[in-house]
Amino acid sequence: MKIRRFLCLAAVCFPALLGAQPASSRFDGNWTTTMACEASTHMPAYKWTFPSSITNGAFHGQHGEQGGPGYLLVDGPIKDDGTAKLHAKGTVTAGKAGFVTELKGNKYDYNIEAQFTEASGTGKRDEGAGILGRPCTFEFTKQADASAPPATPPSPQ
Repeated sequence: MKIRRFLCLAAVCFPALLGAQPASSRFDGNWTTTMACEASTHMPAYKWTFPSSITNGAFHGQHGEQGGPGYLLVDGPIKDDGTAKLHAKGTVTAGKAGFVTELKGNKYDYNIEAQFTEASGTGKRDEGAGILGRPCTFEFTKQADASAPPATPPSPQ
């Protein structure tokens, strides 16, 4: 009797499991990330725009070359509701970004609280107690699918 119940349950659930994709895959595609940071005691304000992507609900963006000055890597999963806690790590462009990066050899890392929709998103750097980080904001814009056919212009009337 238990085997019959298991087989019936498996017959109903197994096909659904095979075709199920995570809801967060609706965010998949190519994105542009714009990051803007306010000036701090040690660093001027700046703004970077760089390509990023979301694949299977996982965000990935990179600015600069790995290990080089101005390098930034941002990664993290996006939940079904569009919320994300992304992790950023990188190397300062020039100078000293503060006491913490002096200890780490001009490397830094922090978290980003973000919210995505199917076409855009926003985020904010975790500033900790305000001592360790400066305010930075993020804007995410999904790029149009290049393989999609162009929209047909309306016909003149």
